[in-house]
Amino acid sequence: MSRTTIADVAREAGVTKATVSHALSGNRPISEETRAKVLAAAAKLDWVPSQSARALATRRANAVAVVLARDPEVIANDSFFPAFIAGVESVLAETETALLLQVVPGRDAEERAYRALSHGRADGALLLDLRTDDWRVPLLDELGLGLPTVLVGAYDQPTTFSCVRTDDAAPVHEIIAHLRAAGHERIAHVAGPLDYVHSRARADAYLAEIGDDELLREGDFTAASGRDLTEELLALPERPTAILYSNDTMAIAGLSYARSQGLSIPQDLAISGFDDDHLSAHLSPALTSVSSDPAARGRAAARILREVILGAHPRTEIVDCNVVHFRESTA
Repeated sequence: MSRTTIADVAREAGVTKATVSHALSGNRPISEETRAKVLAAAAKLDWVPSQSARALATRRANAVAVVLARDPEVIANDSFFPAFIAGVESVLAETETALLLQVVPGRDAEERAYRALSHGRADGALLLDLRTDDWRVPLLDELGLGLPTVLVGAYDQPTTFSCVRTDDAAPVHEIIAHLRAAGHERIAHVAGPLDYVHSRARADAYLAEIGDDELLREGDFTAASGRDLTEELLALPERPTAILYSNDTMAIAGLSYARSQGLSIPQDLAISGFDDDHLSAHLSPALTSVSSDPAARGRAAARILREVILGAHPRTEIVDCNVVHFRESTA
């Protein structure tokens, strides 16, 4: 019995072989009606395109990459990352593009990973966890057309890459205004690592509102740092009456510690977080937090990367997705 070919699928669908190829690759605009006919014909004939043949024909790997140099504990407890990946995958699935995820222990391994990817392992990359002075951006620029890249974050240095940006400052201003309206004057901020662009944006917004860094502490997004820095702040001779944390993991740990010390939330201490973990609305009291819609960011980043891989000019897109959900933890 002979193997089904692309020509067989084209005959069944009543289209050309080129149309079958374009319908499956997403490299050319194809009507939804035609695409549906092609997919139905392929399913009827039980035909799956050869990945190696597709790669030879397009000179592409049909894959995009994300390289992470993160503490595994942070990845395991980070509500942002799985939602972001889900958003990316929802776009990649349209063209059956694979996502390559590589976790590395440090800078040397991360650099090796990007150089390997630029030699054909992937068609492009999404750059997460942007730093204020990020060595990876000039490296990827050096790799040139070998690895089209989209920067996910408010990167403010000169760059030729596409960016997906969000406004991390506005929610901080909104939360502090809310806390002041409730009578709070000593408001603390437990930030994420301040070399991350999103942590710095939130900390700068806090400093613009408060005016000094007496009650600013730098955490690392883990529960342990949230607990330890809350202990430090509450031990001050004049402790804060409200704490704004840069993620929900630190906020939940801080809330737990404060209650263990006999403080009532929010009567003695108001607490807010960031990223709106799926558990945050179900705590007692429910946690005020900022929903940042990581899936929307993932969709935007993957869509732009696909366009750049196909030859579009780099561009910046601002995703308006940060929404503050005020709950009982800030009264």
